[in-house]
Amino acid sequence: MPADLSEVTSTVEDALREVSKIKTMVTEAVEDGVKTAVKAIKQGRYAAEDMIGEARHTVKRNPLQAMGIVFAAGVLTGAVVAWIGTRRD
Repeated sequence: MPADLSEVTSTVEDALREVSKIKTMVTEAVEDGVKTAVKAIKQGRYAAEDMIGEARHTVKRNPLQAMGIVFAAGVLTGAVVAWIGTRRD
């Protein structure tokens, strides 16, 4: 009987080691994923800031053209909203 108990103990210890290895691998994978997500968010924020800066610069260079584009976008948006509103009735 003692031989069987030592075999069971070694099997349990082996299983615990494997579980510990798997836990470590999963933890590292999650940490890597979080780091990658944070890096992507930062890059996206920097890209958005650059685009906003470029847009401001373009508007300062061509204010009348910018006003015309905004006016046209407003008219188009209003027309689409009005068209959708009349379709529902």
